[in-house]
Amino acid sequence: QVQLQESGPGLVKPSQTLSLTCTVSGGSITTSGYYWNWIRQPPGKGLEWIGAIGYEGSSYYSPSLKSRTSFSRDTSKNQFSLQLRSVTPEDTAVYYCGQYSDLRFGSWGQGTQVTVSS
Repeated sequence: QVQLQESGPGLVKPSQTLSLTCTVSGGSITTSGYYWNWIRQPPGKGLEWIGAIGYEGSSYYSPSLKSRTSFSRDTSKNQFSLQLRSVTPEDTAVYYCGQYSDLRFGSWGQGTQVTVSS
């Protein structure tokens, strides 16, 4: 059973870059057919897919966030990361990392609250 855990600062100042890391255990991020996703949920709103990084290292982005988003990975640590640039208070949300394979979402992290405020 794959397990995921998000980590990163809980408070980011406006205009700065939000950086989060997801540590995966119980499976490798290079497993063929696996895609590693970021999703967020702003307060009082629904889930928003941010994007994903694939097992082969390719990145996939939500069109609405693509201009501010980057993904990276460290295969030696079995981690993948999100960088969201030029944040505003509208980027305040609970951020989740999750695994997708075989046409469905699998395991998810517990989520981490990120607040954008000066």
